[in-house]
Amino acid sequence: MKTIITIMFLCVYNFAAAQEVIDAAYLKCSYEYKWEFDTLSHKDVRNDILYLQIGKHASKCFSYYTYQCDSLRAAPNGDKEWRRLFFAAMKKEGDIPESFPHHRMTTCVYKSHPTGKVTVTDFLMGDYYAYEEEMNSQSWDIEDSVKTIMGHECQKAVSNFRGRQWTAWFASDIPVSDGPWKFTGLPGLIMEVYDHNRQQYFVINGLQKISNEPIQFVIYNKKFKKLIKTDRLNFLKSESNYLHNQSSINEAATGISLGSGTGTIHYDLIERDYK
Repeated sequence: MKTIITIMFLCVYNFAAAQEVIDAAYLKCSYEYKWEFDTLSHKDVRNDILYLQIGKHASKCFSYYTYQCDSLRAAPNGDKEWRRLFFAAMKKEGDIPESFPHHRMTTCVYKSHPTGKVTVTDFLMGDYYAYEEEMNSQSWDIEDSVKTIMGHECQKAVSNFRGRQWTAWFASDIPVSDGPWKFTGLPGLIMEVYDHNRQQYFVINGLQKISNEPIQFVIYNKKFKKLIKTDRLNFLKSESNYLHNQSSINEAATGISLGSGTGTIHYDLIERDYK
């Protein structure tokens, strides 16, 4: 199986060592995240809720729904409860239900952890991976346009970042240089950001001052005991390969023929510079 998807790994972290409190959050944001899964038909639009915990020294952005699913399954009898919710949703909705706890975005972004770096963890083909990259990797041009988002006057900024033209709206009255996913580097909190064709879209829908909420570097799924260290480009190449060849890869792994499918899905990763 690992010969089909080749991820160059450098080392393996013990699961116990991958659980630590890296900061305490004083601000918590939630963002609606929508993306086109099939960029040819434009019909398969998926959605998620992302949480951004912001501390004095580090921040963490992750999917609420993925966290909900992993937390449930990590609890005593969690797998049993997950199966109960799944079959109840199947009975009610039919086909593949959306209402039961399940993974959506599996990318978790830790900014300034370690200092001056971004650490990303992600899930692919039965394993959790981790890689590091530089902070403030976007170069923004700030423009004169303004608009109001959640009562905050926001200014426009644009950037070419890893194969997409991005537009961001940031609130300078919230002096936090952070935002959803990997976005950072502006003199205010990023409230909305999207690419030129709006295949990727993030918008804030909640902002809360909190006190000393732990920001944890952690995998919640109790079945996983390690993080495999890789680099960003190798991970993205493997992810793209899997998304475009899921049927053949799964057939090779299971020995079960899954059929030829109904057509080709044209999937663009959020970062395109791996090609």
